[in-house]
Amino acid sequence: MLVVENLVKTFGELRAVDNLSMDIDEKSITLIIGPNGSGKTTLLNCISGFLKPNKGKVFYKKIDITGLPQHSIAQKGIVKTHQIPTPFRTLTVLENLLVSYPYNKGENILLAPFKGAWVDDEKEAFSKATEVMELLKLEDLRDQPAWDLSGGQLKLLEIGRALMNDAECLLLDEPVGSVNPVLAHDMLSHIIELRKDLGTTFLIVEHRLDLTIKYMDYVYAMDGGKIICEGKPEEVTSDERVIDSYLGDYFA
Repeated sequence: MLVVENLVKTFGELRAVDNLSMDIDEKSITLIIGPNGSGKTTLLNCISGFLKPNKGKVFYKKIDITGLPQHSIAQKGIVKTHQIPTPFRTLTVLENLLVSYPYNKGENILLAPFKGAWVDDEKEAFSKATEVMELLKLEDLRDQPAWDLSGGQLKLLEIGRALMNDAECLLLDEPVGSVNPVLAHDMLSHIIELRKDLGTTFLIVEHRLDLTIKYMDYVYAMDGGKIICEGKPEEVTSDERVIDSYLGDYFA
């Protein structure tokens, strides 16, 4: 579904992503691990269009999306969430989801005065938002302003906003970072359900391996901008290169 070929991203003399290649299967849940500064978030930013790579290619469903702007890549089905959620904090959960719906003709200044042109879009947006809240167990919070949500609930709302855009491939940057373990497991369970119910593909950067590793299908380990190991979770976490570069300090 997603193919990265020989990707390079530099910042001056620093090669944050260094000739990196990976293949992400459709409907898979893939984890990227590695020490701080290993290039994980930079890689997600290059895939999602937030950054433009210096070299290499990114293909999504066999279409070259390398260097396309972020909104164009989102329209094709790839959406990245952030380490720190960025909702409209004074809007409610429902309103945040409705604002994220991209197909409302009423947003066109020429069509806005003509209710008949967009009323069906409003109904469709509300129906979709209701479905997303049910999927993420946010129904009871629909009228809560975003500023009143917990960190974990905000991260679920971020995923919900991506789903309102019909995202088929979600790039999640530390989705359970700073989230209490109970809610973290709930969130990871939601990811499993979204893969099952919607066929969503996930590429996840996360440090909290004690919580996440058992939910993953495949793992890539990065260090110095490169992939140093890949495979099933148990294979990667027992690899000496990964232990030396990352897990030795993690479990110390």
